[in-house]
Amino acid sequence: MVALVRHSQRKRRETDRLNLRTPAPVFDSTMVSAPLALIAELTHRCPLHCVYCSNPLAMQSAASELSTAEWVSVFEQAGQCGFLHVHFTGGEPLARRDLVELTARAYGAGLYVNLITSGVGLSEKRLEALTEAGLEHIQLSFQGGNEELADEIAGARSHRSKLALAQLIRRFKLAFTVNVVVHRQNLDHLPAIIAMAEELAPDRLEIANVQYYGWAWRNREALMPNRQQLQRLQVTLSAAQERLARRMRIDYIAPDYYARYPKACMGGWGRRLMLIDPKGQALPCHAAGVIPGLTFDNVREHPLEWIWQQSSAFQKFRGEAWMPEPCRSCDRRGEDFGGCRCQAWLLTGDASGTDPVCSLAPAHSQVEEIVDRANHDLASKTSQPISLPASWVYRLNPR
Repeated sequence: MVALVRHSQRKRRETDRLNLRTPAPVFDSTMVSAPLALIAELTHRCPLHCVYCSNPLAMQSAASELSTAEWVSVFEQAGQCGFLHVHFTGGEPLARRDLVELTARAYGAGLYVNLITSGVGLSEKRLEALTEAGLEHIQLSFQGGNEELADEIAGARSHRSKLALAQLIRRFKLAFTVNVVVHRQNLDHLPAIIAMAEELAPDRLEIANVQYYGWAWRNREALMPNRQQLQRLQVTLSAAQERLARRMRIDYIAPDYYARYPKACMGGWGRRLMLIDPKGQALPCHAAGVIPGLTFDNVREHPLEWIWQQSSAFQKFRGEAWMPEPCRSCDRRGEDFGGCRCQAWLLTGDASGTDPVCSLAPAHSQVEEIVDRANHDLASKTSQPISLPASWVYRLNPR
């Protein structure tokens, strides 16, 4: 939030000085409000092979990626449409040789630029160039609190270089987040993860339970935590949040399958965010491509504003007309919007159904069965040292 305030102040100062502000479109009552953020999936290329990666199993090649000029057009349109943020993600955004130019052009379009990265290969010289171009926030991912475990989960030697990069980041005027995805195989290392973050001194630590899409869906059985792990997590996390409250913010993303009610996935379908994939398809979320029968329009063929306001994919699950019972008459329908459409499809084959993680969902028993399997023979499993399963399916790189 502090970073957003700084961004808004910076925009106002530049507007006053240059008097070049392009008015954002005024949306009338028949149109949905302007989106908050653009997720720019610049590439699916990545040096890591994380077993929980949210990228689709069928990834896109470098040859199909949007060009520099095409991405610049997207950023300019986003600024005119009222987007506030752009999140550079992938794959690994650093694989784009034009990343400094893309950063400068996104910043010039009035967007707050956030880089979500593994950090592999990011030199001091390039980080300096990115900062000078307008980068304002960097989110650095870690896979664990020690080198051996982290590198095995990532499928590549990267942990040591990440630690060195984190020290480098603090030399620059950047908002800094450390993100750690947690799951069955590293949850017992949470104290070490928090201790690592203390040494790295980010502004924010995000502890995020795996979301089961893409490669995480393939590895779900090995990634699903058990109840004892989650109970210990809550104790450790609460103590750390209280102890470190004045030093860094600690955010927590809970595991869906243990929730009583579903989350408002991505803030609700087509309500706050737009994702552009490497070849220019516009989606309401990372995983929406798994849902059959939807047409995702491409920024090479349609303006961003038209896609947001009128495309069939973005309108498909907006509002409440599509909702079945019990969502349609539920008091929570304006909070969780029926839950995650992709999760509903993956678990039941019906993207229009109530998210099965909801305790009120007709298909909730499917989630209960998955959770029961994760907790089967709990005592004997948790008493043994964690050893990563031989059945891991590592993320592949696109050709």
